[in-house]
Amino acid sequence: MAEIQQPTNCKKSGGTRSKKLSTRVDLTPMVDLGFLLITFFIFTTALNEPKAMRMYLPNEKASTLPPEIPRNKVLTLLPGIDNKIFYYYGDNPVDMQVTGFNSEGIRKIILNKKQSVTKQYGNAQELVVLIKPSDNATYQNVVDILDEMLINNVHRYMLLELDEKEKKFIAIR
Repeated sequence: MAEIQQPTNCKKSGGTRSKKLSTRVDLTPMVDLGFLLITFFIFTTALNEPKAMRMYLPNEKASTLPPEIPRNKVLTLLPGIDNKIFYYYGDNPVDMQVTGFNSEGIRKIILNKKQSVTKQYGNAQELVVLIKPSDNATYQNVVDILDEMLINNVHRYMLLELDEKEKKFIAIR
């Protein structure tokens, strides 16, 4: 609170002059209020929320056998070193080819495969993409391929480990 000092009654010779009184302000309540406001805003402010990719997960139904998928519906992507993507259609890694993340790369391959699946089966959602990162693949490459799945509206994709056969074909190229 503010206090005003009271003048003392002492008589001086001469004329009476009005004396300026000094005030003293106690800032303790103001500091308390400041800390309360800071505490309130810290507790009510939302911190950065983590950004996560949306992944399509399988249904919770229990199944004993994995579904049979025709070879014509499968595209296998193998991200490798130096932003290269090895890919092949079906289940034959002998026909493996190489592409990249450029405009004529992986997006065009996915779209072409979706078109061929649509022509054969009448539904582009029948496409199944198997993503098998190699040991040399970077995390960014895997994230980029998952982004391509979302961009190209591919709902059926899986992250798997490389087979020994595929490792040999990647080592040759």
